[in-house]
Amino acid sequence: MGKTKVLLIEDEPKVATSVKTWLEENGFAVEIAPDGAVGQFLVQNNLYDLILLDLHLPFVSGFELCKMIRALRPDLPIILVTALGGVEQKLIGFDAGADDYLVKPFDFRELLARMRNLLKKSPHSQGEKQFEILRIADLEINTGFKTVSRSGKPIDLTAKEYSLLEYLVRLNGRVASRHEIVEAVWDVNFDTGTNVVEVYINFLRKKIDRLFEPKLIHTKQGLGYFLNALPPA
Repeated sequence: MGKTKVLLIEDEPKVATSVKTWLEENGFAVEIAPDGAVGQFLVQNNLYDLILLDLHLPFVSGFELCKMIRALRPDLPIILVTALGGVEQKLIGFDAGADDYLVKPFDFRELLARMRNLLKKSPHSQGEKQFEILRIADLEINTGFKTVSRSGKPIDLTAKEYSLLEYLVRLNGRVASRHEIVEAVWDVNFDTGTNVVEVYINFLRKKIDRLFEPKLIHTKQGLGYFLNALPPA
């Protein structure tokens, strides 16, 4: 089996060199793109197992590049590595299709842990993955194409909205706490001091429930959230 191929899109030469050296010492094959335009070209013409992406890039911004990569390779793991650590930047990054977010300066061991976690989940590391059709009431999720519809009408979700919805559907009505949702959808390293779960539950309610009956997304006061075609007792 060949080495895991990583594309590091980073315009700071010292940072790029140190990350490349450290990852290669840990068994990865690493290619560097010094700006967004080169990164875009390499992604379009090569296959990689994981992308490390800075946000402040010349020519093509990290956010735009993230959207392009996600459209081109829906299952390719993307970790944003940037000095922008605000909640707003994180939410924009996740909406653009990122799987994880690491703020500079960071510990190389944490980066490696996050990379291994995403690679373990990636279908590229598990061979061909069978897709499923998940249903609750008139809501339908195709896990292969990552599409969602309700009453036959397509519903456009961002990558994180989709991940949150699929997670809740798979619980089969069980209540998930805020902490459980953060661990499952954003991974354990996400900043749990934010209200990101509440924000994304609201996003989903507007798209999944606002124009449809019955309402599927419910809150168990003080405990968490769950999906059910029946109203909470």
